[in-house]
Amino acid sequence: MHYLFLGEENSFLLFLFNYFLTFLNKISFTIFPLNKIKNVDEIFKLLKKELDKYEIPVINRAKKDIDDTPFNTLISCVLSLRTKDEVTEKASLRLLKKYNTPEKLLTLSEGEIESLIYPVGFYKTKAKRLREISKSLIENYSSEVPKDFDELLKLKGVGRKTANIVMVYGHKKTGYIPIDTHCHRIPNRLGWIKTKTPEETEVVLKKILPEQYWDDFNDMFVTFGQKICVPISPFCSKCPIEHHCKKINVKRSR
Repeated sequence: MHYLFLGEENSFLLFLFNYFLTFLNKISFTIFPLNKIKNVDEIFKLLKKELDKYEIPVINRAKKDIDDTPFNTLISCVLSLRTKDEVTEKASLRLLKKYNTPEKLLTLSEGEIESLIYPVGFYKTKAKRLREISKSLIENYSSEVPKDFDELLKLKGVGRKTANIVMVYGHKKTGYIPIDTHCHRIPNRLGWIKTKTPEETEVVLKKILPEQYWDDFNDMFVTFGQKICVPISPFCSKCPIEHHCKKINVKRSR
């Protein structure tokens, strides 16, 4: 679920919802205990072996042509929403190779940012958001990207997925699981969980997935979801963990 274009920045109720989810992450489900994932060590071993042949998502991998900073991670993540990896990578490079601080980015007009980031999805809205984020960082955080998860959620256009990515890949912090559409869909398809939203998936996975796999989870499951366990007609015939999958809601496979 994406809130960036649904008025997230103006929704006090949404902020309270995010705060409540953060609270849930800090407590245990004692009334209704959750089942642990069966064969989880073997599953991750098999996935890692298979996925090593693919390149990890652009937002997650170490930056090559731009500085690997929390700010660049944050801006790249905002650009990536509803946008293909290859488009995000090129747009991030055009923008951040020169305008890699809040102050530098604010020297650009919205129109100039639009030209640099086109054709990312919703590029006009994102150009406005990038200026708003940069201004907020300067005015409220001494030009630094907050290291506190709840503070990140206060930035316009930043939801839980983006905040988690910044914590893990920007600040190099442990204890967070970024959840996108693949990371939500696949655990449900495997039969690990029964959740309706990425936010709920994040909460439940933190209860059943061993913490040793949290850092690799987003990298692996996004790549897995793009290359093999695709949304429609997944490639079950070449899936390394097919014998561990309950194939929930899979009507057709290849």
